[in-house]
Amino acid sequence: MVSEKDVQQETAEKVKAEAVEETEETAENAAQQEKSTEAEAVNWQQQAEEAEDKYLRLRAEFDNYRRRIQKENETLQKYRAQNVVTGILPALDNFERALNIETTNDESASLLKGMQMVHSSLLEALKAEGVEIIESTGQQFDPNLHQAVMQVSEEGYESNTVIEELQKGYKLKDRVIRPSMVKVNE
Repeated sequence: MVSEKDVQQETAEKVKAEAVEETEETAENAAQQEKSTEAEAVNWQQQAEEAEDKYLRLRAEFDNYRRRIQKENETLQKYRAQNVVTGILPALDNFERALNIETTNDESASLLKGMQMVHSSLLEALKAEGVEIIESTGQQFDPNLHQAVMQVSEEGYESNTVIEELQKGYKLKDRVIRPSMVKVNE
């Protein structure tokens, strides 16, 4: 016969075994949860680093865009008069041709004087906008400033020297609007 003590002891051992099993399962679950939590933490850390990297790249791209737009606006402001100046240059050339005509009487002399006044005021207005005449005659030929339309061989001039200016050239600040048309010594 089985005594009550044996039954109690057997029950206690079963309870103890179940408790140990539950403890082991709880420990395994806790270990799995800890691994899962660590994996999630690593995942969150990677996502945070990626988001920060994207933010920094986007910010750098925006700063570059802002600087580029600012530079373009400064350039547009600097050369805003270019179209107007380009349109006025043919009229200025015609004024200069008219001023080279010799006068024969007082009437034409007074007309010429008036044209000289208009011409000089036009040059002053262009100068105020930053337009400069490109000096050519006697200078070394520079393909950035001069356009050679003739090449001659004359004594008394060095090689590659501008002998004669056929049409004036103009610069707006540091940009060539129209190169000088010149005759160059070989």
